[in-house]
Amino acid sequence: MVAKMSRKISAASARSHTRKPKQKSSIPLPSGMFGKILVVLFVGFLAYAYKAMQPPPPKVCGTPDGPPITSPRIKLSDGRHLAYKEHGVPRDQAKHKIVFIHGYDSNRHDAVVATGLSMEVTESLGVYIVSIDRPGYGESDPNPKRTVKSLAFDVQELADQLGLGSKFYVVGFSMGGQAVWTLLKYIPHRLAGAALLAPVTNYWWPNFPANLSSEVFGHQLPQDRWNLRVAHYLPWLTYWWNTQKFFPACSAASYNPGALSSQDLELMPTYRARKDLYAQVRQQGQHESLHRDLMIGFGTWEFDPVDLENPFPNNEGSVHLWQGDEDKLVPVTLQRYIAQRQPWIQYHEIPGAGHMFPVVNGMADKIVKSLLIGEKNVS
Repeated sequence: MVAKMSRKISAASARSHTRKPKQKSSIPLPSGMFGKILVVLFVGFLAYAYKAMQPPPPKVCGTPDGPPITSPRIKLSDGRHLAYKEHGVPRDQAKHKIVFIHGYDSNRHDAVVATGLSMEVTESLGVYIVSIDRPGYGESDPNPKRTVKSLAFDVQELADQLGLGSKFYVVGFSMGGQAVWTLLKYIPHRLAGAALLAPVTNYWWPNFPANLSSEVFGHQLPQDRWNLRVAHYLPWLTYWWNTQKFFPACSAASYNPGALSSQDLELMPTYRARKDLYAQVRQQGQHESLHRDLMIGFGTWEFDPVDLENPFPNNEGSVHLWQGDEDKLVPVTLQRYIAQRQPWIQYHEIPGAGHMFPVVNGMADKIVKSLLIGEKNVS
């Protein structure tokens, strides 16, 4: 009996020693509470991040919250409006009609060829120039569905509504010069000639040799390299990247002196002399103007300019590419490559010139005379 009791006690003692002691908690949590808190925090972070990446709606001209309409505009087939400004001789008296396409962070008032053209050349050649606000800039309605090709057809509609004839000339500067490639691609039959002034190059155009584009890309400011990578690979992040305060945004938008040549620094006060007109550039919001430019200009294109065919095989017109050899914004090396691959392009390289060379006194006359009457030795 004693032995049995001893065995029972020993078993009970053994069980008591194998039991784990109860954990004491000063703040008891219901089961799964910590995981739920993490989920709520994560969802809250995603909501904040999503909101931060969403651009505000544009302030469209003519709407109750938007800027007033002060410029003549045409209504496009999709309902948008395109603002324009006329220069030179009266349209119905013109011998040569030119559409001018402005650059990045600019508008119809910055028609460098029109504003710099001498009265002598204007009248002797009968030059009429119409400059436009590209979509989202100035007083032209934004185009959230904008693509590489859409501006070409906007320009074609403008020409038809203004009665510019079956053929007209086109001149584009900087980002507007890049847009001229799309007109040469999609509406070459409507062009009498074209001039591209320091046209922006896309480092991801496939025909550029990888080592060449990488080398040239590496010479850009670090902030611009990151900005363009975002525009190309993560376009949905472009708004946030250019409005956040952690990293510097696009140098061209801030007119960073480090991205300008010595000539550009001298010419910039002349280019931006009319502050009242410059205020109109971003008045509808930066996303549908500056940011959309980056996403389209450095995105994936449907074609490569190096693959374009000569739009004037019978010499009935000409294409001119103008470039300063000290341009820090648009590398001269890539322009030389395009010109070498496309011998039908008349290439004009200007020694000592930066990006703003069209503003130099007398340059507009040279550009226009070369385009309209084929005057040589003008660069």
